[in-house]
Amino acid sequence: MTIEYQETAKDLLTRIDIHQKYGARDIDQWMIELLQPSPGDVILDVGCGAGKQCFLYWEKTAGKASITGGDISQELLEKARAENARRGASIRFMELDFNQPFPFAAEQFDLVSCSFAIYYAGDIPFTLREMHRVLKTGGRLFTTGPMPENKKVFYDIIRAASGKPIPPMPGSSRYASLILNTMRDLFRQVEVHIFENPLTFETVEPFLEYTRASLSEDRKLWKPLFQSKQEFENLMQAIEREARAWIAREGKIVMTKVVGGFIATK
Repeated sequence: MTIEYQETAKDLLTRIDIHQKYGARDIDQWMIELLQPSPGDVILDVGCGAGKQCFLYWEKTAGKASITGGDISQELLEKARAENARRGASIRFMELDFNQPFPFAAEQFDLVSCSFAIYYAGDIPFTLREMHRVLKTGGRLFTTGPMPENKKVFYDIIRAASGKPIPPMPGSSRYASLILNTMRDLFRQVEVHIFENPLTFETVEPFLEYTRASLSEDRKLWKPLFQSKQEFENLMQAIEREARAWIAREGKIVMTKVVGGFIATK
């Protein structure tokens, strides 16, 4: 199964910024509290994007962990390397395609993480086997992804605006089923942790900014709703009308992110 998706820096950073401004909880703090990476750990972050998670590990371990971040996007890797240089950090950023064999020997890492990316893998069992292979015995794999009830209001507004069903999303349709079940088959223990973060929009503009960033980059996933740029703009206008009506009726839009954090131990 091929998932046609590649995050761009602009859309990714837009969504991260909105999560931080309008969310009630900090997912970074939640992840670090769950994982507690230690100085001396050897860590691989798969689908590292612009390096956000790698820098969290670096800060938590006071720069004393060996951290590698891998991604297929050169645009995002360039941003990660620039931030690495700005901080004076020693994180290694490299091109890594999780649909191909990992360029590492077996049993190298204490922690492998993959945040909001694993569900775009073409062959989930293959990618998870590679993650399992490069982990040391007793090492942990940590993944995050959307649960089926994630962003219900977001999808309700789009469904009402378009008059069409929401296409299956790679995350919510695969993460708590295929991915979790495969992890349970491969690893000796899997813990499931749930993070809920309500984003509250009292005006329509930030909700529309979030929606535009999401739909614009995910356009290949949303083909049943729009094909051309004009169809996209028409849909955004319909979403704006629906969102304004929602705020007029409810006083605000509360969009709850429901994220599963799976910790698998080898």
